[in-house]
Amino acid sequence: MTTDAAPAPLIRSQRRRAVVASTVGTAIEWYDFFLYGTAAALVFPHIFFPGADPYVGVIAAFSTQFVGFAARPIGAAIFGHYGDVIGRKATLITTLLIMGIGTALIGVLPGYESIGVTAAVLLTVLRLLQGIAVGGEWGGSVLLAMEWGSRKRRGLYASWPQLGVPIGLLLSTAMVQLMSSLTGPDFLTWGWRVPFLASILLIAVGLYVRLRVLESPEFAAVKAQRTVAHRPLVEVIRRQWRDILLAAFVRLSEQAPFYLFVTFVLSYGTTTLGLPRGDLLNATLIAAAIGLVSVPLFGHLSDIIGRKLMYGIGVVCVGLYAFPYFGLLNTGVGALVVLAIVLSLVFHDMQYGPQAALIAETFGTNIRYSGAGLGYQLASVIAGGPAPLIAAAILQSTGSSTGISWYIVGCAVVSLIALLLMRGRGNVYDPEPSVRAAMEDR
Repeated sequence: MTTDAAPAPLIRSQRRRAVVASTVGTAIEWYDFFLYGTAAALVFPHIFFPGADPYVGVIAAFSTQFVGFAARPIGAAIFGHYGDVIGRKATLITTLLIMGIGTALIGVLPGYESIGVTAAVLLTVLRLLQGIAVGGEWGGSVLLAMEWGSRKRRGLYASWPQLGVPIGLLLSTAMVQLMSSLTGPDFLTWGWRVPFLASILLIAVGLYVRLRVLESPEFAAVKAQRTVAHRPLVEVIRRQWRDILLAAFVRLSEQAPFYLFVTFVLSYGTTTLGLPRGDLLNATLIAAAIGLVSVPLFGHLSDIIGRKLMYGIGVVCVGLYAFPYFGLLNTGVGALVVLAIVLSLVFHDMQYGPQAALIAETFGTNIRYSGAGLGYQLASVIAGGPAPLIAAAILQSTGSSTGISWYIVGCAVVSLIALLLMRGRGNVYDPEPSVRAAMEDR
């Protein structure tokens, strides 16, 4: 379907479907991905690495979590290629299936007591599948929503799939909290498995929604004009390798602190500060709920004041918050701990809201899935994956959170430099004016 020939009501209908399909599917994938992170902090050290020193067990569990992050660029490369050659929709259905199967299998995986070290090996393999799936997911979901949206409101449209993070975090944390309350002492025996098995039902919902949406009009225009890149990954690396690296480094202040704010804080709070697990999970739920408003809000603001300015404000806020964050946590006072966790994710959302459009607009349509996806997911290797490991190692060696705060500040400095070096949209391909005009204000 070309938008210049389509009636306005049909465009508006498909636009809504694209936003819903991208957001719902992404939320389900992030539910699966975050569920693993929560379990890595609270469950896996006991189930798959028993008998180890508490810190060693946590580091071992976070190491298997890192495998998922390391696999994300691989997923971005694989699905970015097919997303730029075949289309956004087909790749999104595939990534959803891979993620759902991998997560459900974790739910039935025997522990160390049953099959020994093989359990940890299989856990790592399934985490690898999760990483590949979520690595290919982001580019397609963001582009499907953004390319269906009006050019004047791309920041807002691209921010809707970003809601998958707070929704996924909200769902996964709520499920863990629910099962923890219902099963009590049996949570570590079998209760933790239920949230993983529930992924099967969520995947069915996601598939239903995604099968009803049409391909993005901008990619349809690329195919109609026969400007599809035959080797998009090679082409984008050759032409825009600097933009790929800048996209990765600009995420350092968003992704590294984020996984400290939602994953490491659970082990730090329960093990070091002796805080109740339920209180920490409740605070994370509150912060994730606020993200349902703050993510699209900051995406919308980026349409008004500019992507780089909005993003830069978020980078500075995260850097300035590094020491107050742990200061509030270390008080051990319930209200201050909640405040610490809520503010941390608000400052994160200042970056995450405009981030999708900021990165995606750097690349032309026919190589956008590969370029944006690869740049976005490379941050998983340098930021999100190592962050809990680095924080745990700093805490173990120093016994203090001060070094972790300096680590957050360093991430903010690097991101701010990368942001200043980022340029505007790429000019590899731009849709015909008729396609753009048909999309505007409908």
